[in-house]
Amino acid sequence: MPSQTVKAPVVTCPACGKINKVPVAAAGRPRCGNCKNPLPWITDAGEGDFAEVAEQATPLVVVDLWAAWCGPCRMVSPALERVARELAGTIKLVKVDVDRNPRIAQRFEVQAVPTLLILDKGELIARRAGAAPAETLRSWVEQVMTGRDSKKG
Repeated sequence: MPSQTVKAPVVTCPACGKINKVPVAAAGRPRCGNCKNPLPWITDAGEGDFAEVAEQATPLVVVDLWAAWCGPCRMVSPALERVARELAGTIKLVKVDVDRNPRIAQRFEVQAVPTLLILDKGELIARRAGAAPAETLRSWVEQVMTGRDSKKG
């Protein structure tokens, strides 16, 4: 069976409007083939490809653990996508349906959805539960990035 990572969703470059294919897993960070600006990296992952898609990614990975029946999940999804577009080139957003991928939910001890994780090369460095507006989510991600950067320096 082919790996899910052969899929390459199309993304419109926010800078120049050109359409680009962005693989679900790759080395580095996606850039527009036309203007070379960073592209938002938003993808789904499951139990079969979570390690490759989320844990081996170079940028920080925001993992959205969600369920189709969850109202707050439906509210937080567009907010997370907005944050991923605003922080293009800095983060990767990976969405995981917990009903279809219960082992991932169990591994991260998910008690409620939505649960958001931030992974740095596979290491869990932050988590939060519940929905929040895009501004709050962006602030949370930026605080985690700042904390991570200060530890490296």
